[in-house]
Amino acid sequence: MEKVKEKVSVNADIKANSSQGMLNTSDAVHGSSMSRYVTLLFAVVCGMSVANIYFAQPILDNLSRAFGIDYSTIGILITITQICYAVGLLLLVPLGDLLSQRRLIIGQMLLSIIALVIVGTASSSTVLFAGMALVGLLAVVTQTLVAFAATMAAPAERGRVVGMVTSGIVIGILLARTISGILTDIAGWRSVYLVSAALMLLMVCALFRVLPNVERGVQSLSYLQLLRSVFIWFAQERILRIRAILALLIFTAFSILWTSLVLPLSAPPLSLSHTAIGAFGLAGVAGALAAARAGKLADRGYGQRTTGVALILLLISWLFISYTEQSLFALVIGIVLLDLAVQAVHVTNQSMIFALRTEARSRLTAGYMVFYSIGSATGSIASTHIYASYGWDGVCLLGGSVSALALLFWAMTRRYTVSAVQ
Repeated sequence: MEKVKEKVSVNADIKANSSQGMLNTSDAVHGSSMSRYVTLLFAVVCGMSVANIYFAQPILDNLSRAFGIDYSTIGILITITQICYAVGLLLLVPLGDLLSQRRLIIGQMLLSIIALVIVGTASSSTVLFAGMALVGLLAVVTQTLVAFAATMAAPAERGRVVGMVTSGIVIGILLARTISGILTDIAGWRSVYLVSAALMLLMVCALFRVLPNVERGVQSLSYLQLLRSVFIWFAQERILRIRAILALLIFTAFSILWTSLVLPLSAPPLSLSHTAIGAFGLAGVAGALAAARAGKLADRGYGQRTTGVALILLLISWLFISYTEQSLFALVIGIVLLDLAVQAVHVTNQSMIFALRTEARSRLTAGYMVFYSIGSATGSIASTHIYASYGWDGVCLLGGSVSALALLFWAMTRRYTVSAVQ
């Protein structure tokens, strides 16, 4: 297809704003390289923030007993949290292109602390559900942090920085269940949220010291125009659309595994304890950490190759995972490969879309991450239904099919690169 030589402006306001000389936040911030300390801090904060929406999964039975909620109803708590997270992606993340990201990040984290305290001290199911809704809505601060990290990093190291920060997100997701179970066993379920609130406060203090105050370049836009531009950027940027669909597929596969894995592991003949099942998250962490190098490869122009190799590994991982009931060692290998592949593609995706529009990184992130949420929700729903009807073999066939579809889609679109649309 023909290369797009010129960009059509989102609207007259953006065009006028650009002609007046917008502040290039990327140039304003990354006069020097982003230090490893700051990068690690961003990764830790992202991991802690996203973990808040996954803490409830292994303690639903405790919440059910504490508030007298039926088992058939308590699962709605997770659904509400995920829905509010998706809403936050669309309504809050784009504000990073309109407001000072420093103030936005600090403000959202302070509100998150309040939400965590509400959950940790909830005296009724109504307060619990309201608090969890706020936790989900405000957890999108992770995506604002990722976009800001891309802005702070020098262009030559952007992929490495994004890779490390997004690794923190995946690690937070994987370890949330284990940490939640341990704290619940030690001090009850309320301690999970109160301890998280205390740690988040420490992170706010740390970020307050290191975040630069950079004014954004599209302040003439109204909030509604800002939200509208998310959809217009999505319509204009082919790479964003391609990478968003890849995100949907890889996180569908990711969710297919992690949502249903507890079912065969807790059932005979394995009958593992919840603590043992949670330990498999450590294997996923190993894969996520190994994938951090994908950002460096993207910096060197190997984004498409990295994506192809990662998707092949994703497909192969399901072969090992299919032997779960015969060999836990095979499962560990499969988990490492799957998390390595998913994280490598995710990091490469973000590195490529952040290179499209320096002034619209938060909006690009919002559009991209909505597909991440759709994939995660789709995988969760589909895997449990398939397991109920066809067992673990059916789940693995589903995961393998989605992975094969992702590989096929990449093969069909791999000629389109960032440079091809600029």
